[in-house]
Amino acid sequence: MNRSPLIDSKLSLDLCALIAESSRMTIVQPYQIYVERRDAARNMARYYSMQISMSLLGEACLTRRWGRIGSHGQMMVHHFAREEEAVKLFLDLTRSKRQRGYRPRT
Repeated sequence: MNRSPLIDSKLSLDLCALIAESSRMTIVQPYQIYVERRDAARNMARYYSMQISMSLLGEACLTRRWGRIGSHGQMMVHHFAREEEAVKLFLDLTRSKRQRGYRPRT
């Protein structure tokens, strides 16, 4: 029977690599937003939400959802190699939605 020798260290090299990898895959600050746009005169009731999360492969993902309030709506996911790119798009889209009249739910 082929047995590997016991490791005398309390922390193996594989575990060190796993800890280093997991610390690199975290998001520094949670980014998520939910805004609505309502106009009774135009029978408009829309929502828009976004959040940044990490994929299983370590990529930053910006998930966007939008549609009529009360419906499932649509969804789009953008993948980025760096978190900073996802944050830039998040902030640009937030600014754009704010200019179009979307506001936090009251």
